[in-house]
Amino acid sequence: MIIKATQKNTRQTPLKVRLVANSVKKLSLVDAIKQLAAIERKSTLVILKVLRTAIANAIHNHGFAFEDLTIKSITVAPAPKLKRFRAVSRGRAHTIFKRTCHVTVELEAGEGKKPAVKPKKVVKPSTKAKAKVEKNKTVLPAGKVNRKVMATKKAVTKASNIQQKKGQAK
Repeated sequence: MIIKATQKNTRQTPLKVRLVANSVKKLSLVDAIKQLAAIERKSTLVILKVLRTAIANAIHNHGFAFEDLTIKSITVAPAPKLKRFRAVSRGRAHTIFKRTCHVTVELEAGEGKKPAVKPKKVVKPSTKAKAKVEKNKTVLPAGKVNRKVMATKKAVTKASNIQQKKGQAK
């Protein structure tokens, strides 16, 4: 199974990011992380971040173990350029391209390895959510009580109490 993670519009030139990506492509995950920690370039942070995201996707979303994963590919594609101008002599302006790139890391699970199956959670029906009906009396679920309904219920109970007291007095 292939697990992907991408970072788009990274504000670094594709050429500089590709230099680091090519040095890490064929390594195992542990060796790749060690190699990225040793390289002193700004683009290592980008690739390391995307690599960690892909690992997290594989572990949390698909249930694979870290040991089963290998790097399938790291691609660095050019993204839209930001165009800026620099003033030069004689009132002219030269165009400056601030290049950006998309970084994609693809991880592959080992051959024949299946993701660990998580036990399904058993959902018990909540007793609070069900409305209980007893002898002309409705009990509303907790937390979902309407104020108007409660006010009318209080009025009805007060009226019935008053009638009972009048009946006992006679």
